[in-house]
Amino acid sequence: MDVMLDLETLSTKPDAVILTMGAVKFNPYVLEKFDMRIFYIKPDVDQQIALGRHVDDATIAWWGQQSESVKSEAFDESNRVDLEQFTDDLNRFLVGANNIWAQGPVFDIVILENLYRQLNKPVPWQYWQIRDCRTLLSTLGDTRNKNSTGLHNALEDCRSQATAVQAVYKKYNITKQ
Repeated sequence: MDVMLDLETLSTKPDAVILTMGAVKFNPYVLEKFDMRIFYIKPDVDQQIALGRHVDDATIAWWGQQSESVKSEAFDESNRVDLEQFTDDLNRFLVGANNIWAQGPVFDIVILENLYRQLNKPVPWQYWQIRDCRTLLSTLGDTRNKNSTGLHNALEDCRSQATAVQAVYKKYNITKQ
């Protein structure tokens, strides 16, 4: 199984405050709905700010332009977890993952690695496991519906990106070696 992950943040810098994180386990070689092995978590924002993680005014302004439902989910303070639980839960979810996908690893992956280092924790993947969904999807033309209602919801973005990776693998008849 591979893992697709996505973050919603308050900055685009490597030390961005993370609002939400979604991840799905999926088989890129099979074009079917994954069995909903999902991970969705909302780390404590105040704890991140206390650590000095970055909040950007331009990103806050961008969030202000999003739909009320998207803003409500991202900024809702209920069910937030401390950073210890966040990293422990993510580590458990990643057990057995072959590859870690993101829509451009220089964003999501870098932010997570920065957080792990700031917390003096080992990063739960190897550099060679990282895969870039954006580059792969550009080979076929990104066919995802960018006007979907789940846009900017970390979990919905993961589902969409994982399904798109499966479609590219099928289109090019990519099989497991």
